[in-house]
Amino acid sequence: MVVVVVTAVIVQRGDSSTPTPATNSASSATSIQPKSVVTTFNGDARTTRGFTWYTESTDTATHLQLVKGGATTFTDPNIIEFTGTTTTLQTGKKQVQSIHKVLVTNLAPGTEYAYRVGDQTKQSWSEPVIFNTEAQRAEAFTFLNVSDSQGISESDFELWGHTLDGAFAKFPKAEFIVHNGDLVEEPEDETAWDYFFGKTRSWLKQIPLMPVTGNHDEVDGVADRYLSHFYLPDNGPKGSIPGTAYSFDYGNAHIAVLNTESNFEAQTKWLREDLARTNQPWKLIAMHRGAYGGNAYKKVEKWIAVFDEFKVDLVLQGHNHEYSRSYPLRNGIKVGDGEQAALNREGTVYVVTNTAGAKFNEKKDDLFYHKVHLQNGKQMFAGITIEGDKLTYQAYDIEGNLVDSFVIQH
Repeated sequence: MVVVVVTAVIVQRGDSSTPTPATNSASSATSIQPKSVVTTFNGDARTTRGFTWYTESTDTATHLQLVKGGATTFTDPNIIEFTGTTTTLQTGKKQVQSIHKVLVTNLAPGTEYAYRVGDQTKQSWSEPVIFNTEAQRAEAFTFLNVSDSQGISESDFELWGHTLDGAFAKFPKAEFIVHNGDLVEEPEDETAWDYFFGKTRSWLKQIPLMPVTGNHDEVDGVADRYLSHFYLPDNGPKGSIPGTAYSFDYGNAHIAVLNTESNFEAQTKWLREDLARTNQPWKLIAMHRGAYGGNAYKKVEKWIAVFDEFKVDLVLQGHNHEYSRSYPLRNGIKVGDGEQAALNREGTVYVVTNTAGAKFNEKKDDLFYHKVHLQNGKQMFAGITIEGDKLTYQAYDIEGNLVDSFVIQH
């Protein structure tokens, strides 16, 4: 093991400061400096974590160093080292950048780690950041749901950053984020991706972001640029672009992520098999175009039948850029009043958490399934807490006002 001794400032949870990392000369610092660093679940959330970042130089290796606990130094023999994969991507007419991905394994459950990424040979590192693995038995946990950060300009993504800041202010112990798609307006616009990650760097380096593929993420059957930014599970259906449909567990919940842009029939078969395999008591779905959102997307009707068959509790949706929540539904019929807790898996609740970005759509017509349906013209987010046999959903606007809440009780 190479001995590397660097005293560093550790970025704590929610610290938006940007310490100056250790690099070589200033002339090379920009091109070899890691950017767009993001972490994802990829395997058992208690023991495994995926990491992705870009560099503007094509002459950089893929290294990750890990230290158990909130240590402020990376010193042998405490360092755990990983080497990942490096690929290149043309991101402009005359620009080629490197994509770096590392899968970290054999982590200890419920443990705090500090990590940094970069090139050990060049001593070019990101600032160290602390993250925590899932506890061995996560009795209760909270996660965030956002959608449609979709933007072009830096000011667009400042709104996205403010939304995530507000979400963690309300839910400071949230364990991960589910983003319901349309992360940027144009997936080929790498500057937009720089803004997407740059405005939320204090969060996405330490809190796993699990994205859903939207119609601005997969375009004409291509999702290369979007997927290059994330190290996602490859456990989805045959025929789907790997990483566009997948599932994962956290605590006592199973979350299946579906792709509303392609390969519908194969996803239907896979979803039935995926839900049949899980023994988790809570079953959640994340998808972009809504089955029951501001309007209904007809291409996913067969999925609804699977949701009903396996008594899915909650479906998280995007795309409509407005807020909507359905009554509990089963077989296309309202089975609860939407006021009292949905009990004993009587029906599935479908929600769209407006938008986390700059774009709002006019409110669509109210439909039979809408319990709450509005357009407040404000960025929104939701916190979802599962504690034993109770799920609590709370949706807030960017100003911190509670817009909607409900309970599902097993």
